[in-house]
Amino acid sequence: MGYTITVVGLGSGELNQLPLGVYRHLKQQPLVWLRTKEHPVVQELEAEGLVFESFDSVYESSDTFEEVYDQIVETLLSKSEEMAITYAVPGHPFVAERTVELLVERGADLHVLGGQSFLDAMFQALRIDPINGFQLLDATALDLERLQVTQHVLIGQVYDGFVAGDVKVQLMERYPDDHPVTLVTAAGTTEERIAHIPLFEMDRMAEVNNLTTLYVPPLVDESYLAKDFATLKQIIATLRGPDGCPWDRKQTHASLRKYLLEEAYELIEAINAEDDDAIIEELGDVLLQVMLHAQIGEDEGYFDIRDVIGSISEKMVRRHPHVFGDVTVEDASDVVKNWNAIKQTEKGEKKQSQLDGVLVDQPSLMRAEQLQKKAAHVGFEWDDVSGAFEKLEEELKEWHEDLSDESELGDVLFSIVNIARYVGLNAEQALEQTNRKFKRRFEYVEANGDLHQMTLEQMDALWNEAKEKGL
Repeated sequence: MGYTITVVGLGSGELNQLPLGVYRHLKQQPLVWLRTKEHPVVQELEAEGLVFESFDSVYESSDTFEEVYDQIVETLLSKSEEMAITYAVPGHPFVAERTVELLVERGADLHVLGGQSFLDAMFQALRIDPINGFQLLDATALDLERLQVTQHVLIGQVYDGFVAGDVKVQLMERYPDDHPVTLVTAAGTTEERIAHIPLFEMDRMAEVNNLTTLYVPPLVDESYLAKDFATLKQIIATLRGPDGCPWDRKQTHASLRKYLLEEAYELIEAINAEDDDAIIEELGDVLLQVMLHAQIGEDEGYFDIRDVIGSISEKMVRRHPHVFGDVTVEDASDVVKNWNAIKQTEKGEKKQSQLDGVLVDQPSLMRAEQLQKKAAHVGFEWDDVSGAFEKLEEELKEWHEDLSDESELGDVLFSIVNIARYVGLNAEQALEQTNRKFKRRFEYVEANGDLHQMTLEQMDALWNEAKEKGL
């Protein structure tokens, strides 16, 4: 066990803002380790005779901040094996100070002496009250998905133009290009500088340095807030609320079933048409159905959208051990095998049938393919596609003997699905493509005359014209 490391916060200002206890402690030290000399108070303390050893050279010799912090911590731990040492950091030791966080994680014996964090000076400079909600983020590790645009946002580590440019580009994904932002440099000191600028200009400010923090005020633009997930959740809750829409309020899981199917098919149609705008709209309609079901669950006290998201997030991690764990896979077929094995383990009880899990309420061609795949997993299939073709010929013959027998037609369709599966085709998608093709060509025939006045030969000729035109 090493000696104590006294961690001192140098505050965010100059010498006259340094707490008396901190000042006295520093004056008593023969040597003080500094994370960086780039701080207003250091030069004044050096003028009073204090001796510092900084880690600034580590920043220059390392490729990433994490490497810098690891090396600083290793050095401090090594030195503390020999004697008690003092380590000084900007601001407060427990506000945006990764090296102190790492020292805690590694079990160092720490004694912490305060120090005003830069947050106090920032709130004063900006004239804002954090009680209304704020986020403190790191410019070098910005995560847009966790950004709360309706709160005050402070982003530290905006230390040069390159970082400022990167932050700008990311923020413009969530805020208007001209959203007002504020760059505050050396907050709380006599050198304090405040620049109020539109977001798109923030990387053009020459005064950006290691003492610069970016402030992004709450977003109130309704057109941008509409893109926020929380806004959608609130809209659905309002529609289902006491003063909401009578139609939405009376819906149940059962009553919404048909709408989910309709929206899913409309999405498929948009995908088939390769229409991005339509895909956006139809995905929104599918999401609406998910949100309505989740809100019904919340209203009834059984579950909410967080449970839905949590369930699928946990499942994706569990079923992708080759991504989130240490399992190795060779190709996509290995992924499918792992998925099915994990799925079976999750179910717990042994299946009554290998075909369990194939949904009844889905298009019959899709269900046929899934049943065949399930059976194939245990070897119930032909050695090659020739056996499947022979079976189709057998089924065609049996149906031809009694064309009125619906079950024989079903056997033919089932055999066709099986052949398609062997050669890597999807029967449901293939038939849908043919349906669309038929519709295009028939509409071409309609557009070229009165169908009631045409002979079959004339209609067939127009059909072939449509075919030649690639319709």
